[in-house]
Amino acid sequence: MLNDRASIWILAALLTALSSLPARAAEDAALLKDLTSVIALLGLPCGQVVSARRLKDDDHVATCKDGNRYRVFINAQGKVVAQKQ
Repeated sequence: MLNDRASIWILAALLTALSSLPARAAEDAALLKDLTSVIALLGLPCGQVVSARRLKDDDHVATCKDGNRYRVFINAQGKVVAQKQ
């Protein structure tokens, strides 16, 4: 299993890649899947992300199938964070 530091770097790279995706249907599906993975890796309840809104680079609001909403972003310390909304 990856250590915490490696996991943070992987998640940061994933969110950076997510922020550069154009808003097309196939890529939107990939974004939802990636956000679902990030939220699951952080150990938060979600199930599946069904919609997402980009706030800015590395900053999204994800809405889950179970009704939970999370702001997923990279904080000032470079850590990936998901805050319940």
